[in-house]
Amino acid sequence: MNNVILNVDNLKTYFFTRRGVVKAVDGVVFEIRQGECLCLVGESGCGKTVTALSILRLFDSPPGKIVGGRISYDSLDLIKCSAAQMRQIRGKDIAVVFQEAQSALNPVLTIGDQITEQMKLHLPLDHNQIQVRAITLLGEMGIPSAERVMSYYPNQLSGGMKQRVLIAMSLSCDPRILIADEPTTAVDVTIKAQILDIFRELKAKRQMSTLFITHDLAVVAEIGDRAVVMYGGKDVETAAVSQIVNNPKHPYTVGLIDCLPDATKSRDRLISIPGSTPNPMQMPGGCTFHPRCPKAMKICNQKEPTKTKISDNHFVSCHLYT
Repeated sequence: MNNVILNVDNLKTYFFTRRGVVKAVDGVVFEIRQGECLCLVGESGCGKTVTALSILRLFDSPPGKIVGGRISYDSLDLIKCSAAQMRQIRGKDIAVVFQEAQSALNPVLTIGDQITEQMKLHLPLDHNQIQVRAITLLGEMGIPSAERVMSYYPNQLSGGMKQRVLIAMSLSCDPRILIADEPTTAVDVTIKAQILDIFRELKAKRQMSTLFITHDLAVVAEIGDRAVVMYGGKDVETAAVSQIVNNPKHPYTVGLIDCLPDATKSRDRLISIPGSTPNPMQMPGGCTFHPRCPKAMKICNQKEPTKTKISDNHFVSCHLYT
């Protein structure tokens, strides 16, 4: 498709440790289209964050290494780009909002120093223009007294304000793609709603493509266009958000939806998916979800399922549909 700006094809990122090989990402496939919000969904440990870090090669190497696949951005394969090329792409073309604002911000630098750093690197602007742009961005993120906040240190801001600063930093060079790694995890419900509003406005006003990482399907239903459900380092279901929420096919996706609180149903307790995520160094044979799957069949522990097309843009990897 001509509106696809990033294509991840059979990505495999492994970590080679003394205890064994961790197959954190093992054959993930998806694409990001111009102006859409694509959500990566799944439990902790399913490979969402490593997938995002692999796009910009931000993981430690060693022990991490991309051992297979292709990440196409325009005419470039990001896996084969030089370190100098990647420095030009990071922040300018593809930016990241990290999960923990507290650890992502440098405690000994002011907010102004941190938000202007990559603008000085990537934009042909003088000092005054950069300062004005930084203050404007902070104001757009709903930060009051933005000019004063430029001189603050991170410890002088609340958690919600720090998260807004991170978003402003990521937008400073007008990237084409914004990767948001669970930006609503460490904030309260009110701030969470405000941050989601910011992402909706970014999509509406800037037509920015977003890769939004979350474990919360309720968030996906609010802001996503399409979703990729991940389990055990693999993409197990990909579809429009409406299809994922209203017509899920993979038993894991069904389980995630059943875990959501529902005021319309009378329940004594929340439903949970039995068992726990597998050890990435000892993945089950066949379908990685079969030990926890309520619909597991004999073939599920013998053969890995192939990807099946359910309908236009709806794909699932499950023996129930092969």
